[in-house]
Formats: sequence, structure tokens, C-alpha cells
Amino acid sequence: QVQLVESGGGLVQAGGSLRLSCAASGRAFSTFPMGWFRQAPGKEREFVAAISQSGTLTNYADSVKGRFTISRDNAKNTVFLQMNSLKPEDTAVYYCASENSRYYSGSEDPQEYKYWGQGTRVNVSL
Repeated sequence: QVQLVESGGGLVQAGGSLRLSCAASGRAFSTFPMGWFRQAPGKEREFVAAISQSGTLTNYADSVKGRFTISRDNAKNTVFLQMNSLKPEDTAVYYCASENSRYYSGSEDPQEYKYWGQGTRVNVSL
């Protein structure tokens, strides 16, 4: 079992920035692709970004492309999401997740991710 813990969420004005972190347990962290998802009140969980085992390959939702950057530090078992130029519609609970497979696909389907963190709240005000 892999345990994931998100942090870094909070309140920010539109146009501001936040950096989310996801700390993972286990020695096989670098084996698994990782992803970030978010869920706003009354809405379905949606894909934000994904990253390959080595960090070489990434995939982003169109809504965040050019504003968000996913990265990872395998030595520290941590995945990051740098969020710039934040908009009110970015308001959501953000979750990190580990793929079921050790093979990177950049999947945007939450059903293809096995382990999930508890989430961290991001509120973007006008």
C-alpha cells in the first residue's frame, strides 16, 4: 500500500500562485507514474496533470496548460504541482494519485489510478 499526503493548498487571489506537494511512502516511488486531479463542489473529479516515472514525460489538461507545471523528486518521494496565474475556476480540492501500472500512459481517467491522497483545498478569490 502506498500512502500519499498532499499539502500546500490555501487561499489566493486570482493571478496568484501556489505550489502543491505530494509526499509518498514506499521505496518503489520512482516505478510509478503520478497524476494530479481536482474536484470542485458539485462536479466530477477531473484530470489536471500527469508525469512519468523519471519525470521526462508529462500531460496536462487544456484548462491548465501553460499555467501549471507538474514535477517530481524521486529521491524525496515527492510530486509537485506549481500553479501560476490562478483563476477562480481553479478552486477545488486537489488530489495526487499513483497509476495502477508502472507503465506511463499520461492517462486522464481517474479509474486508472490506484492510490489517492486525502486532498488539499485550493480557493482562488477575485
